[in-house]
Amino acid sequence: MSTNTGVKAIFDCVDLNLWYGDHHALKNINFPINEKEVTAIIGPSGCGKSTFIKTLNLMINYVPNVKMAGQINFDGQNILRERLDLVELRKKVGMVFQKGNPFPQSIFDNIAYGPRIHGIKKKEELNKIVESSLKDVALWEEVKDRLTAPALGLSGGQQQRLCIARALATKPDVLLMDEPTSALDPISTLKIEELILELKQKYTIVIVTHNMQQASRVSDKTAFFLMGELIELDKTAKIFSNPADDRTEGYISGRFG
Repeated sequence: MSTNTGVKAIFDCVDLNLWYGDHHALKNINFPINEKEVTAIIGPSGCGKSTFIKTLNLMINYVPNVKMAGQINFDGQNILRERLDLVELRKKVGMVFQKGNPFPQSIFDNIAYGPRIHGIKKKEELNKIVESSLKDVALWEEVKDRLTAPALGLSGGQQQRLCIARALATKPDVLLMDEPTSALDPISTLKIEELILELKQKYTIVIVTHNMQQASRVSDKTAFFLMGELIELDKTAKIFSNPADDRTEGYISGRFG
Protein backbone atom coordinates (compact mmCIF):
# COMPACT_ATOMS: atom_id res chain seq x y z
CA MET A 1 0.00 0.00 0.00
CA SER A 2 1.52 3.32 -1.01
CA THR A 3 0.73 6.82 0.17
CA ASN A 4 1.64 10.26 -1.12
CA THR A 5 3.76 11.77 1.60
CA GLY A 6 3.76 15.17 -0.12
CA VAL A 7 0.05 15.70 0.54
CA LYS A 8 -1.63 16.34 3.87
CA ALA A 9 -3.89 13.54 5.16
CA ILE A 10 -7.05 15.15 6.53
CA PHE A 11 -8.18 11.75 7.86
CA ASP A 12 -5.90 8.99 9.06
CA CYS A 13 -7.49 5.75 10.22
CA VAL A 14 -5.11 3.56 12.22
CA ASP A 15 -5.90 -0.07 13.12
CA LEU A 16 -9.63 0.68 12.88
CA ASN A 17 -11.85 -2.24 13.85
CA LEU A 18 -15.64 -2.32 14.01
CA TRP A 19 -18.09 -4.93 15.19
CA TYR A 20 -21.86 -5.21 14.77
CA GLY A 21 -22.52 -7.31 17.85
CA ASP A 22 -20.31 -10.37 17.27
CA HIS A 23 -19.79 -9.69 13.56
CA HIS A 24 -16.34 -8.26 12.84
CA ALA A 25 -17.22 -5.89 9.97
CA LEU A 26 -14.02 -3.80 9.66
CA LYS A 27 -10.65 -5.40 10.35
CA ASN A 28 -7.48 -3.42 11.11
CA ILE A 29 -8.12 -0.64 8.59
CA ASN A 30 -5.15 1.68 8.00
CA PHE A 31 -6.33 4.36 5.62
CA PRO A 32 -5.01 7.91 5.11
CA ILE A 33 -7.34 10.21 3.15
CA ASN A 34 -5.61 13.13 1.49
CA GLU A 35 -6.83 16.69 1.48
CA LYS A 36 -8.52 18.00 -1.71
CA GLU A 37 -8.41 14.63 -3.43
CA VAL A 38 -11.18 12.28 -4.50
CA THR A 39 -10.82 8.85 -2.91
CA ALA A 40 -13.05 6.11 -4.32
CA ILE A 41 -13.92 2.98 -2.36
CA ILE A 42 -14.81 -0.12 -4.38
CA GLY A 43 -15.58 -3.72 -3.51
CA PRO A 44 -18.40 -6.28 -3.58
CA SER A 45 -21.63 -5.85 -1.61
CA GLY A 46 -21.22 -6.44 2.11
CA CYS A 47 -17.46 -5.81 2.11
CA GLY A 48 -17.58 -2.86 4.53
CA LYS A 49 -17.51 0.14 2.15
CA SER A 50 -20.60 1.93 3.48
CA THR A 51 -19.80 0.92 7.04
CA PHE A 52 -16.37 2.52 6.72
CA ILE A 53 -17.58 5.79 5.23
CA LYS A 54 -20.16 6.15 8.01
CA THR A 55 -17.43 5.92 10.65
CA LEU A 56 -15.81 9.11 9.33
CA ASN A 57 -18.56 11.37 10.69
CA LEU A 58 -19.76 8.84 13.28
CA MET A 59 -23.12 8.33 11.56
CA ILE A 60 -22.43 4.68 12.39
CA ASN A 61 -23.23 5.53 16.03
CA TYR A 62 -26.93 5.39 15.13
CA VAL A 63 -26.64 1.63 14.52
CA PRO A 64 -27.35 -0.48 17.65
CA ASN A 65 -24.64 -2.70 19.15
CA VAL A 66 -21.74 -1.12 17.28
CA LYS A 67 -18.30 -1.24 18.88
CA MET A 68 -15.15 0.36 17.49
CA ALA A 69 -11.47 0.24 18.36
CA GLY A 70 -8.39 1.94 16.94
CA GLN A 71 -8.09 5.51 15.74
CA ILE A 72 -9.89 7.81 13.32
CA ASN A 73 -7.74 10.93 13.32
CA PHE A 74 -9.41 14.00 11.83
CA ASP A 75 -7.48 17.25 11.89
CA GLY A 76 -5.21 15.80 14.55
CA GLN A 77 -8.00 14.56 16.86
CA ASN A 78 -8.92 10.93 17.38
CA ILE A 79 -12.70 11.21 17.01
CA LEU A 80 -13.19 7.82 18.68
CA ARG A 81 -11.59 9.07 21.89
CA GLU A 82 -12.30 12.77 22.15
CA ARG A 83 -15.55 14.10 23.55
CA LEU A 84 -16.80 15.65 20.35
CA ASP A 85 -19.64 17.93 19.43
CA LEU A 86 -21.21 15.67 16.78
CA VAL A 87 -23.11 18.58 15.23
CA GLU A 88 -19.81 20.38 14.72
CA LEU A 89 -18.13 17.23 13.35
CA ARG A 90 -20.92 16.73 10.81
CA LYS A 91 -20.69 20.38 9.84
CA LYS A 92 -17.07 19.73 8.85
CA VAL A 93 -17.70 16.26 7.40
CA GLY A 94 -20.86 16.37 5.29
CA MET A 95 -22.61 13.36 3.78
CA VAL A 96 -24.66 12.62 0.68
CA PHE A 97 -26.60 9.38 0.54
CA GLN A 98 -27.46 6.92 -2.20
CA LYS A 99 -30.79 8.51 -3.04
CA GLY A 100 -31.54 12.22 -2.93
CA ASN A 101 -33.48 12.84 0.27
CA PRO A 102 -34.67 16.46 0.30
CA PHE A 103 -36.63 17.61 3.30
CA PRO A 104 -40.36 18.21 2.59
CA GLN A 105 -39.69 21.93 2.49
CA SER A 106 -38.87 24.56 -0.12
CA ILE A 107 -35.66 24.49 -2.13
CA PHE A 108 -34.46 27.53 -0.17
CA ASP A 109 -35.23 26.02 3.24
CA ASN A 110 -33.42 22.79 2.35
CA ILE A 111 -30.19 24.70 1.74
CA ALA A 112 -30.69 27.11 4.66
CA TYR A 113 -31.39 24.29 7.13
CA GLY A 114 -27.76 23.65 8.18
CA PRO A 115 -26.68 27.29 8.39
CA ARG A 116 -29.74 28.06 10.55
CA ILE A 117 -28.83 25.22 12.94
CA HIS A 118 -25.39 26.79 13.27
CA GLY A 119 -26.82 30.18 14.21
CA ILE A 120 -27.11 32.07 10.93
CA LYS A 121 -30.47 33.87 10.97
CA LYS A 122 -30.07 37.00 8.84
CA LYS A 123 -32.00 36.76 5.59
CA GLU A 124 -29.32 38.43 3.47
CA GLU A 125 -26.65 36.06 4.80
CA LEU A 126 -28.83 33.03 4.15
CA ASN A 127 -29.59 34.34 0.65
CA LYS A 128 -25.86 34.44 -0.13
CA ILE A 129 -25.25 30.94 1.22
CA VAL A 130 -28.19 29.47 -0.71
CA GLU A 131 -27.09 31.13 -3.95
CA SER A 132 -23.41 30.15 -3.63
CA SER A 133 -24.25 26.55 -2.62
CA LEU A 134 -26.61 26.11 -5.57
CA LYS A 135 -24.02 27.63 -7.90
CA ASP A 136 -21.42 25.18 -6.56
CA VAL A 137 -23.59 22.29 -7.78
CA ALA A 138 -24.61 23.98 -11.06
CA LEU A 139 -28.25 24.14 -9.97
CA TRP A 140 -28.74 27.88 -9.46
CA GLU A 141 -29.81 28.70 -13.02
CA GLU A 142 -32.32 25.83 -12.99
CA VAL A 143 -34.06 26.80 -9.73
CA LYS A 144 -33.35 30.49 -9.00
CA ASP A 145 -36.89 31.53 -9.99
CA ARG A 146 -38.60 28.90 -7.82
CA LEU A 147 -36.70 28.84 -4.56
CA THR A 148 -39.97 28.77 -2.60
CA ALA A 149 -41.23 25.71 -4.52
CA PRO A 150 -41.16 22.27 -2.84
CA ALA A 151 -37.80 20.53 -3.23
CA LEU A 152 -39.63 17.23 -3.75
CA GLY A 153 -40.88 18.61 -7.08
CA LEU A 154 -37.37 18.46 -8.56
CA SER A 155 -36.19 15.60 -10.77
CA GLY A 156 -34.11 12.79 -9.25
CA GLY A 157 -30.85 14.22 -10.54
CA GLN A 158 -31.76 17.72 -9.37
CA GLN A 159 -32.71 16.37 -5.93
CA GLN A 160 -29.32 14.72 -5.60
CA ARG A 161 -27.52 17.93 -6.57
CA LEU A 162 -29.72 19.80 -4.09
CA CYS A 163 -28.65 17.40 -1.34
CA ILE A 164 -25.00 18.00 -2.25
CA ALA A 165 -25.67 21.75 -2.07
CA ARG A 166 -27.32 21.26 1.32
CA ALA A 167 -24.19 19.47 2.55
CA LEU A 168 -21.96 22.25 1.16
CA ALA A 169 -24.00 25.03 2.80
CA THR A 170 -22.27 24.47 6.16
CA LYS A 171 -18.85 24.85 4.45
CA PRO A 172 -17.49 21.39 5.26
CA ASP A 173 -13.89 20.30 4.81
CA VAL A 174 -14.88 16.81 3.66
CA LEU A 175 -17.77 15.49 1.60
CA LEU A 176 -18.71 11.82 1.96
CA MET A 177 -20.76 10.33 -0.88
CA ASP A 178 -22.31 6.88 -0.49
CA GLU A 179 -23.15 5.63 -4.01
CA PRO A 180 -24.50 9.06 -5.00
CA THR A 181 -25.43 8.12 -8.58
CA SER A 182 -26.74 4.56 -8.22
CA ALA A 183 -30.38 5.71 -8.53
CA LEU A 184 -29.75 8.16 -11.38
CA ASP A 185 -29.99 7.99 -15.17
CA PRO A 186 -26.77 8.28 -17.25
CA ILE A 187 -27.19 12.02 -17.98
CA SER A 188 -27.70 12.89 -14.29
CA THR A 189 -24.81 10.58 -13.39
CA LEU A 190 -22.52 12.46 -15.78
CA LYS A 191 -23.54 15.79 -14.21
CA ILE A 192 -22.71 14.50 -10.72
CA GLU A 193 -19.34 13.16 -11.92
CA GLU A 194 -18.47 16.50 -13.54
CA LEU A 195 -19.50 18.18 -10.31
CA ILE A 196 -17.21 15.94 -8.23
CA LEU A 197 -14.24 16.90 -10.41
CA GLU A 198 -15.04 20.60 -9.88
CA LEU A 199 -15.69 20.29 -6.15
CA LYS A 200 -12.33 18.66 -5.39
CA GLN A 201 -10.72 22.07 -5.95
CA LYS A 202 -12.31 23.12 -2.64
CA TYR A 203 -13.21 19.91 -0.80
CA THR A 204 -11.87 16.49 0.14
CA ILE A 205 -14.25 13.88 -1.30
CA VAL A 206 -14.70 10.21 -0.42
CA ILE A 207 -17.05 8.28 -2.69
CA VAL A 208 -18.32 4.73 -2.31
CA THR A 209 -19.24 3.27 -5.69
CA HIS A 210 -20.10 -0.07 -7.28
CA ASN A 211 -19.30 1.47 -10.65
CA MET A 212 -15.64 0.85 -11.35
CA GLN A 213 -15.71 3.01 -14.48
CA GLN A 214 -16.96 5.85 -12.30
CA ALA A 215 -14.13 5.30 -9.81
CA SER A 216 -11.60 5.42 -12.65
CA ARG A 217 -13.14 8.62 -14.05
CA VAL A 218 -13.46 10.75 -10.91
CA SER A 219 -10.93 9.62 -8.30
CA ASP A 220 -7.29 10.30 -7.55
CA LYS A 221 -6.96 7.32 -5.22
CA THR A 222 -8.92 4.07 -5.09
CA ALA A 223 -9.31 1.69 -2.16
CA PHE A 224 -10.43 -1.92 -2.60
CA PHE A 225 -12.32 -3.50 0.31
CA LEU A 226 -13.01 -7.22 0.65
CA MET A 227 -14.69 -9.00 3.57
CA GLY A 228 -14.06 -6.11 5.94
CA GLU A 229 -10.40 -5.66 5.01
CA LEU A 230 -8.70 -2.89 3.08
CA ILE A 231 -6.86 -4.97 0.50
CA GLU A 232 -5.23 -2.19 -1.46
CA LEU A 233 -5.07 1.62 -1.60
CA ASP A 234 -3.16 3.39 -4.33
CA LYS A 235 -3.36 5.88 -7.15
CA THR A 236 -6.41 5.09 -9.24
CA ALA A 237 -4.43 4.66 -12.46
CA LYS A 238 -2.26 2.01 -10.78
CA ILE A 239 -5.16 0.19 -9.15
CA PHE A 240 -6.88 -0.23 -12.52
CA SER A 241 -3.81 -0.91 -14.65
CA ASN A 242 -1.41 -2.77 -12.38
CA PRO A 243 -2.85 -3.67 -8.95
CA ALA A 244 -0.45 -5.12 -6.41
CA ASP A 245 -2.86 -7.77 -5.08
CA ASP A 246 -4.35 -10.63 -7.10
CA ARG A 247 -7.69 -10.17 -5.31
CA THR A 248 -7.92 -6.60 -6.56
CA GLU A 249 -7.18 -7.73 -10.11
CA GLY A 250 -9.77 -10.49 -9.79
CA TYR A 251 -12.47 -8.05 -8.72
CA ILE A 252 -11.66 -5.42 -11.34
CA SER A 253 -11.55 -8.02 -14.13
CA GLY A 254 -14.92 -9.42 -13.03
CA ARG A 255 -13.70 -12.86 -11.97
CA PHE A 256 -15.53 -12.44 -8.66
CA GLY A 257 -17.72 -9.96 -6.80
